[in-house]
Amino acid sequence: MKFALRLPRSPSHRLSLFARSPSRARVALVATAALALTVLTTNAQVAKNAVREKIAGLELVVLKTGVKEVVTIRGSLAAGDALSPDGHPALADLTGGMLDKGTTKQDKFAIAQLLGNVGATISFGTEPSALNISAKCLRADLPLVLGLIAEQLRSPAFSREEFAKLKQQFAGNYRRQLDETDFRASDSFSRAVYPVGHPNRQAPSAEILASAEKATLEEVQAFHAKYYGPATFRLVLVGDIDPASAKSEVAKVFAGWTGGLRPPTPAPAKPGAVDAARDQNVFMPEKTNLSILWGQATGLRYGDTDTLALRVGTSALGSGFTGRLMANVRDKEGLTYGIGSYVAGDTFVDGDWRIQGNFAPEMLEKGIASTKRQLTEWYTNGITDAELAQRKTGLAGTYKVGLSTTAGMAGTILATLNRELELSFIDQYPARVGALTKEQVNGAIKKHLDPEKMVLVKAGTVPGAR
Repeated sequence: MKFALRLPRSPSHRLSLFARSPSRARVALVATAALALTVLTTNAQVAKNAVREKIAGLELVVLKTGVKEVVTIRGSLAAGDALSPDGHPALADLTGGMLDKGTTKQDKFAIAQLLGNVGATISFGTEPSALNISAKCLRADLPLVLGLIAEQLRSPAFSREEFAKLKQQFAGNYRRQLDETDFRASDSFSRAVYPVGHPNRQAPSAEILASAEKATLEEVQAFHAKYYGPATFRLVLVGDIDPASAKSEVAKVFAGWTGGLRPPTPAPAKPGAVDAARDQNVFMPEKTNLSILWGQATGLRYGDTDTLALRVGTSALGSGFTGRLMANVRDKEGLTYGIGSYVAGDTFVDGDWRIQGNFAPEMLEKGIASTKRQLTEWYTNGITDAELAQRKTGLAGTYKVGLSTTAGMAGTILATLNRELELSFIDQYPARVGALTKEQVNGAIKKHLDPEKMVLVKAGTVPGAR
């Protein structure tokens, strides 16, 4: 079993059940999966070839590809952290954590054995807006894996013994993450730029730990009964799969399942508005490395008009070694091992824009000054024609490479659904990026960002802070 906790503003709490011992089936699955790297082409025509239907109350997308034997599964339903009751922020995580602890039909060891025998994997994890499901198997074992997913989602055992263990494990892992500078910076940043009630705003750590300690099994069962169901469930199957057979199997294993609630859409965060100091120190003693987060809420969801333009511009500033931040703050001035900028958290709701970097304490002041110079120059003068051409090519190429695996394709399809976009967007993405002008990119930067209103969080052994 693999267990990791929430990271603010990114896929957070991950509770996974993996096949244990190597088997011939697992070896075959791994070997065959390797062949999936090049089975999809840039002319995948997802919208034309994918089968998308409502089956047993859930939204199903099936895409047959050229990969042999392997099927990748991705799914989500609205049962994330944001739906935890006020004052009880750990409840969604704890509910998701009980899914791989056995069902009313068989215990967790029997399930692990079934998966191990065929080399399949199933994992569940909660993030701010959703419970995520991830699985992979051989084509012949798809009925088994779909059946287990349905069984775990619909009828967890809710063992008191397992729940007691989960609570301790949750608290222990969460406390360990509180000792990580990246985690602490992101955690504080979320409460500064998002208002109370926004899904991307993390609850204070003390509140999360208190929630985990006081949670009862009955509360977890009630949360499951209220939010788990087909009403918000999206399921994507990609690989060597017959759509008709897949639809039949999904209809069988999820027949009669009801429930689930679609949460209301929250009001977007106001760009530049803050709920805390714009310059914050999160002091952590005896740290050799400091993390900074510098940014703001954008008020944009992924499907909004200016999002692609803003992402292209952000890529020029801080994506990879050719971005301005790495080229200058790291390579030219030698102040950091890593720094970058990106847009995040905008799949289900509006997200944020941020610069993230790491500095030694003695380099912090110079590092922030250097970063500010790059940010100011980028914001004031925008990107160049050469940068635009480079980023268009790079982003389109990276996107196509991501679609070349069953996992990449399944994840992209699910994200597209969750962004409330049509599947045709996947086919159109390279052309949409290619059509962007420098004026659109620089206009989006100026329209949605303001360095003077950004929040800077420093986490670690900040010089002069206590």
